[in-house]
Amino acid sequence: TKGTKMNLLAATGRLGQDAKLSYTANQDAICNFSLSLTAGYGDKATTTWLNCNLWGKRAEILAPMLLKGTQIGITGEISVRGYKSKDGTEKSSLECRVGDVTLLGGKSEAGAAKPTKAADPMDSVESDIPF
Repeated sequence: TKGTKMNLLAATGRLGQDAKLSYTANQDAICNFSLSLTAGYGDKATTTWLNCNLWGKRAEILAPMLLKGTQIGITGEISVRGYKSKDGTEKSSLECRVGDVTLLGGKSEAGAAKPTKAADPMDSVESDIPF
C-alpha cells in the first residue's frame, strides 16, 4: 500500500564483545552489542560490524547470554547513523534495532562454551498413545 515501507534485516554472525545492558531515564532496558557479518571466503572474506540494540524484557533476559564469540541470528530494522568523530570528521555507523535473537552456538575459540540443545517441551508430557 501507499506509504508502507519495509526495512528488515536477517543476519547471522559472532558477537565482537560481551553485550552491555543499561537503562534509559525511564527505566527501559537496552542491550547493546556488536555483531560481525562476514561475506566471502578465504583471502576474499570481508567483515562488516553491525551495532545492535535490543530493548525491553528480552534485553534483560538475553544480555547475560550474549558473550563475545557467541554465534547468533538476528532480525530487525537496519539504519545508518551519522556522527562526528573526536577529530571532527563525519563518520557513519551501521545499526540494527533488533526484533528477534536466535542463539546459534558457543564461542569460536578452542575450549570455549559449546552450544547446548534446548529441551524439548514435549519431553515432560506423558502420553497414553500406544505407538
